[in-house]
Amino acid sequence: MFATSIIRWSYQHILKPLAFRFDPEDVHDAMIRFASVLGRSPRVQHAVSRIFCFSNTTLEQDLLGIHFTNPVGLSAGFDKNGQIIDAITATGFGFTEIGSITGKPCAGNPKPRLWRLPKSQAIMVWYGLKNDGCIAIAHRLHKQQYPIPVGTSIARTNDATTVDIQAGINDYATAFREFATIGAYTTINISCPNTCGGEPFTTPDRLELLLSVIDTIPSAKPIFLKLPVDLSFADTDALIVVAQRHRVHGFVIANLTKSHQSPNIDKTDLTENMRGGISGKPTFDQSNALIAHVFRTVGNQFVIIGVGGIFSAEDAYAKIRSGASLVQLITGLIFEGPQLVGEINRDLTALLARDGYTTIRDAVGASVRAHP
Repeated sequence: MFATSIIRWSYQHILKPLAFRFDPEDVHDAMIRFASVLGRSPRVQHAVSRIFCFSNTTLEQDLLGIHFTNPVGLSAGFDKNGQIIDAITATGFGFTEIGSITGKPCAGNPKPRLWRLPKSQAIMVWYGLKNDGCIAIAHRLHKQQYPIPVGTSIARTNDATTVDIQAGINDYATAFREFATIGAYTTINISCPNTCGGEPFTTPDRLELLLSVIDTIPSAKPIFLKLPVDLSFADTDALIVVAQRHRVHGFVIANLTKSHQSPNIDKTDLTENMRGGISGKPTFDQSNALIAHVFRTVGNQFVIIGVGGIFSAEDAYAKIRSGASLVQLITGLIFEGPQLVGEINRDLTALLARDGYTTIRDAVGASVRAHP
C-alpha cells in the first residue's frame, strides 16, 4: 500500500503534468510501445504485478463459463490491436477487451482526434476505429494463452464501403468469424459515434438483420452488445427485445456520449476544432441510470458490464449496485494513474465488507432491488 501511495503521488505530481503537455495521441502511442516492451519480460511482469495487483476471494466470480479474479477490466479503445495484454495483466486488471477490431484495416479519422478535457475529467475521442484489421490481429493472437479473460470487440470498418447496411453486416461478420475462437468473449460494438454512416445498427430492424447473420457463424464464446449511452430507455428496451431472440448473453453499458452540452462538461475545456464522443465523468450518471434500467428490466437474464466515469472504488461500486457484474475503465486510468486498478479492488473489498456482503455477486443490483 505504501508503494502504491508513492506511485500515485509520482503520477499526479510528475508524470501526468509532464504527459499532459504533449499531444494525447502521441502519449498514448508511446505508452503502447512501452507496455509492449514491458510485457515481453516475465521478470518485469512479476515485479510490476507484486506492486500493482490486489486479490481477494470476495472479488472472484464465474460468469458465462468465464472465471474473473476481479471485476475491473480495461475497456476497448485503449489496446486497439491487442499488443499489451501481458502488461495489462501485470497492472492488476481482472480482464481486458481489445479493439474495436474491424473487418478491414482502418486508418481512422484524420488527426487531431484525441483531446483531454481536464476540468471535466474527460477525454474527447474521434479516433474512428483505428486498428490493423481483423486478419492481422487474429493472426498475431491465434493460439495465444493469457492469464486473464480477453474480450474481442468488433465493429464496422469506418469507411464509405460499409455504409450500405448489407455491406456493414458483412464487415461485422468477417471480424466475428476471424475471432470466433480467439478470446473469452466477443463484444459487438454497435455504438461507435465517430464513424462514417453513424450508428446504423442501433435500430431494432437493423440489429435484427445483423444478429441473424451472426447467429449463423459457429462460436462457443459469449456475446455482448455495446450500447450507446445516449439511448433512451424506450429505444434500449426495443434493442433488448431483439437481443432476447438471438445469441446475446450480455450488454456493455455504455459507450461515449455524443452530447457536448452536458452540465458535467466544463465548457472552458472545449475548443472549436474538437469533435467526437466524450468519455469519463460526464458519462457517469447517464451510464448508471441506463445500467439500472436494463437490470430492472431483465434482471439476471443478461450479464452487464458497466462503463463510464470510473475514477474510484466508490464509482465502480455504484455501477455494481446498479446492476453491473463487471466494470471497465480507461479515462480514470489516464487521470488517476496505473495504481488505480489495485486501489479499486482493495477498496471494493472494504466496501463489500462494510455492507455485509461475502461475495461481489451479492452486491450486483442491490440498489435496484432495494428500490424496484
